[in-house]
Amino acid sequence: MRLIPSEFENETTTTCLCWRLVRTDGVVIGVTDHDAAIALSGLIFEPGAALDAGRFTSTRGLNPSRADAGGALSSEALTEATLSAGLWDGARVDVFRADWANPDAHMQVWSGRLSEITQTGTGFTAELVSLKADLERPVGRVFSRRCDAVLGDARCGIEALGRTCDQRFDTCREAFGNVRNFRGFPHMPGPDAVLAGPAASGNDGSKR
Repeated sequence: MRLIPSEFENETTTTCLCWRLVRTDGVVIGVTDHDAAIALSGLIFEPGAALDAGRFTSTRGLNPSRADAGGALSSEALTEATLSAGLWDGARVDVFRADWANPDAHMQVWSGRLSEITQTGTGFTAELVSLKADLERPVGRVFSRRCDAVLGDARCGIEALGRTCDQRFDTCREAFGNVRNFRGFPHMPGPDAVLAGPAASGNDGSKR
């Protein structure tokens, strides 16, 4: 449950949104929709480059929540050149609601990453995806009997020269003589061996 500072319970409290953006290369900027700079958690949030407040949605399960935002290209770091170069792709975004008269009174309302950034003239729009989206990324390799390299790439290590490959171990050995670079697991037990129970007669000589 999110704790709401007591200062926000006062209807006369003047609040604003503050956005902290952290690029994958470590560059950090802070922007706000207030008309003056705000110091918050050791970072200065500058006015004039704020993102428009989009709609933030949250989910209770592991499904990622989403939001959307837009803004003007008025920050020295958030420029058309850096957007075109993809430097902001995947950047982390932390959104805070703060009392500009007392920045110590603030609460984090959303966290996610920039996704699907589109330039629109002198501004941009972006979809934001919550950090739970990281759980959907495949991590590591998928174990398979067949090779997962592409013929001719660095992991394969041979020149394609117009040839094709079906990623089978026998093909790698007989057609290309490239067994040392085979990127599959040809001796991995199949589903029948995995699902088979213990042999009724005891030791079966590793046949299973």
